[in-house]
Amino acid sequence: MSTGRLYGVGLGPGDPELITRKAARLIGEADVIAYHSGTHGRSIARSIAAELIPDGALEEPLVYPVTTGTTDHPGGYDGAIADFYDDCAGRLAAHLEAGRTVVVLCEGDPLFYGSYMYLHDRLSDRFAAEVIPGVTSFSAAASAAAEPLVRRTDVLTVLPGTLPEPELARRLADTDGAVIMKLGRTFPAVRNALTQAGRLDDAVYVERASMGGQRIAPVAEVDADAVPYFSVILAPGDRAPRNRETADRSRPEIAPKPEPSAVQELLVIGLGPADARWLTPEASAALADVDHVVGYGPYVDRVPVRPGLQRHSSGNTVEVDRARFALELALTGEKVAVVSGGDAGVFGMASAVFEAAQDDRYAEVPVRVLPGVSAIQAVAARAGAPIGGDFAVMSLSDRLKPWPVIENRLVAVAQADLVLGIYNPASRSRTTQVADAKAVLLRHRPDDTVVVVGRDVGRPGESLEVTTLEKLDPASIDMKCLVIVGAAGTSVTPSGAVWTARSVR
Repeated sequence: MSTGRLYGVGLGPGDPELITRKAARLIGEADVIAYHSGTHGRSIARSIAAELIPDGALEEPLVYPVTTGTTDHPGGYDGAIADFYDDCAGRLAAHLEAGRTVVVLCEGDPLFYGSYMYLHDRLSDRFAAEVIPGVTSFSAAASAAAEPLVRRTDVLTVLPGTLPEPELARRLADTDGAVIMKLGRTFPAVRNALTQAGRLDDAVYVERASMGGQRIAPVAEVDADAVPYFSVILAPGDRAPRNRETADRSRPEIAPKPEPSAVQELLVIGLGPADARWLTPEASAALADVDHVVGYGPYVDRVPVRPGLQRHSSGNTVEVDRARFALELALTGEKVAVVSGGDAGVFGMASAVFEAAQDDRYAEVPVRVLPGVSAIQAVAARAGAPIGGDFAVMSLSDRLKPWPVIENRLVAVAQADLVLGIYNPASRSRTTQVADAKAVLLRHRPDDTVVVVGRDVGRPGESLEVTTLEKLDPASIDMKCLVIVGAAGTSVTPSGAVWTARSVR
């Protein structure tokens, strides 16, 4: 006997007339109809498809053991839900092995925050399985509110309201159109994030799109205590802060030649090596006053979003192009900050900005560098005082200088008996340089030279290892590490602190 076939069938957002013809046909031909429900046992999916379920079809209610409540499962909520899906898959597998056609009913689309996908994960490698798409809830909400979400090259971002508030605000500030799902109890934090991103006044709330009781309202007017899970927020791309200057986005706009504006000072700001605890008051005040932040993506992400702030992220190997972009903004009168992790003047963006500013075009743009706590300061402070005497810092990256230059400088530092801070020790494409540097240093330093390895200092999961030059494991070092190699005057206290004597004998 052949096995049956599994279908994950999208029913759309709630209106039975939005069920596709293919979905309706498969429901009508099914031997088994399965559907999820909360602990109360009422299934929205079944209610949508009720008129299509054939007489005599077997029904498999898949009732969640827990939704928003607590559980005594040893694995917590995630463990309870994983076991639940395993059980559901087992029940459906029995029907499929008996040769029955199984249709799993899914609100919206099965693969968009849908429960069916977890059954598909568990069953599709053993049984023929097909997914039938459905109209998503946010598509129905946008249609009900007559809100175009994105146009032309706009970016649409779909966000769960369960994200941390700062992360939600950042993503809202960095996109054109946005959809926020999974509301209910998350609504107050979502509204705060919209406010921080400057998008609250234009955000639209849609409750139970296409269902009975559909409601559309400005988010600012919604009672947070009355928001159900089946609601979404739309932040249309037309009214995103970056697009508001275009009066009519339905037609291409020929921008008039801008009026000359007074050239603005370009700020280059060090954000410190980790979170806001190590951001200086001077840098914080400067960031609160600019209209544009430019930098490598992970550093831009660390700048709090706020209304009116435009964020410009780019990759890690385009420093001079990034600097030119910032200089152009300052040249046209915009208030701009270029940001770096640590101190912008220590292997950061400050040098790239001054390099780009050599172009006569930017001769009138003043550049001011605001210092930040450097990575070597942070690691040294965690270790004790390893840079209490003379020290040098080097980058092992050979992207801007050849390895022979790096090797010669390592020799010079070692012969001069300076403490050495090593930035950019390794990456996915540079896997041998730590071992090569270790070999060079060991030709001029004792085996028992103290070495400190700091990883992600100041961030969650930070670690600090004190070892020796001989025992240093190059394979354990990556771009998240900063390495400090001690000098003759560097020692370790009985409590494990590393320090370097100020005097040299």
